[in-house]
Amino acid sequence: MQQSVLLPHLFRSEFSKICAVLTRHLGIEQIEVAEDITSEVFLNALETWSYKGTPENPTAWLYAVAKNKARNHLSRNKIFASKIANQIKASTANDQLLEVDLSEENISDSQLQMLFAICHPSIAEDAQISLALRILCGFGIDEIANALLTNKEVINKRLYRAKEKLREENVIIGVPSPNEISKRLETVLTTLYLLFNEGYYSESDEAVVREDLCTEAIRLTYLLIENKNTNQPAVNALLSLMCFQASRFPARKNEYGEIVLYHDQNESLWNQELITKGAFFLQQASQGDHISRYHLEASIAYWHTIKLDTTEKWENILQLYNKLLMLEYSPIAALNRTYALSKARGKALAIQEAEKLQLVNNHYYHTLLGELYSDVDRAKAKQHFQSALALAKSQADREMIARKISRL
Repeated sequence: MQQSVLLPHLFRSEFSKICAVLTRHLGIEQIEVAEDITSEVFLNALETWSYKGTPENPTAWLYAVAKNKARNHLSRNKIFASKIANQIKASTANDQLLEVDLSEENISDSQLQMLFAICHPSIAEDAQISLALRILCGFGIDEIANALLTNKEVINKRLYRAKEKLREENVIIGVPSPNEISKRLETVLTTLYLLFNEGYYSESDEAVVREDLCTEAIRLTYLLIENKNTNQPAVNALLSLMCFQASRFPARKNEYGEIVLYHDQNESLWNQELITKGAFFLQQASQGDHISRYHLEASIAYWHTIKLDTTEKWENILQLYNKLLMLEYSPIAALNRTYALSKARGKALAIQEAEKLQLVNNHYYHTLLGELYSDVDRAKAKQHFQSALALAKSQADREMIARKISRL
């Protein structure tokens, strides 16, 4: 792999691992130091590899440099040195403290523990996502700003506030005790769910689907599955949902990068391996007596992997949406329910239910009503499509809506 391709690839895959381990090693109060050291590692790689060539084992090279830089930092830190001098007399113990463990097992443990630290209840959700993208996914500030449709100043403020909160609350990096996990796990799952949705429902002009965000959300959810204390039914249900949704990535956009709606997708492009994994994790999620929103959403996503357009299918989806709305109401879920209602019980009833929602500032609302009115009242359909066009944020959505208007 050429260096111009290799280094960005390694930055994406290894930055988060090194940063998580260093933050765990140094303590949450030195999270910026961990970021700076990790950034320096990759800067050194850029400079050294350009001059001496790429090493035989690039990842091992990065880890070795990270360890050395961490040791140097701790050695230079007089405050830290004075603290450990009062507690540690044996030089061997001192050397052990300075040793940074970048084994695969410790990397996995560190990332899992950082995930719980970042998803502390005192931190706002948008800041949790930003911090997760930075520390656990290795995203740069510009990338986070683009992914979350905002600017660098906003992201820097979110990250600063989040880090200050972690210090103020004296958050310990670690997986909570089994008794505390249930309380904290819900916040973690919400962050991962929102992270996946940021990618799946991307409104960026550059991408219909931000697959990198979705991939990172799936990877972090896997960390929870691999730990016996966090391998719980709701986690399996969320991973199932992600697998089902991700299975349709190849079919969700055409060769021009434009969005392709579900009913127009070529199911032969769907990833059957991911669908099989989704079914497996949904089965795993069936243990226990608690049904979460993720169970219901994963079940809805499962029915969408069956392309046959039958009344039975849509009736099942409709009933699942009814349960979801009773469990946790969401305007978007209510809007999605009206589409299932139109397929199961007809457009007339669906129009009545949709119009009750009055989501007049949402372009999905107007797009759906435009679809429902297309065969009923073309003037109203056009009116709704034009409203949707004015509200749409991405070029892909605007082009799709414009095509619908032209077909009318």
